[in-house]
Amino acid sequence: MMKYRVRIDMSFKKESEALVLLNAAKDCAVRAVSLNENQDKTVPSSYELELCRHDEGMPCTRLEKVEVGGGEQ
Repeated sequence: MMKYRVRIDMSFKKESEALVLLNAAKDCAVRAVSLNENQDKTVPSSYELELCRHDEGMPCTRLEKVEVGGGEQ
């Protein structure tokens, strides 16, 4: 069955602005489904928040990652 997938990668100067998008993702997460659910290669839906330091020559640090799925298919 075909599914619709959304990928968003945005950076913000303020944590509060990033949290607006993260909270919107949390609100949508209850309806998200996993891809290939109940198979060997299940791909869960997820959202995450990172502290990005690429401008300092350092990698991102993951602050939060949540895998979701299992909603109606």
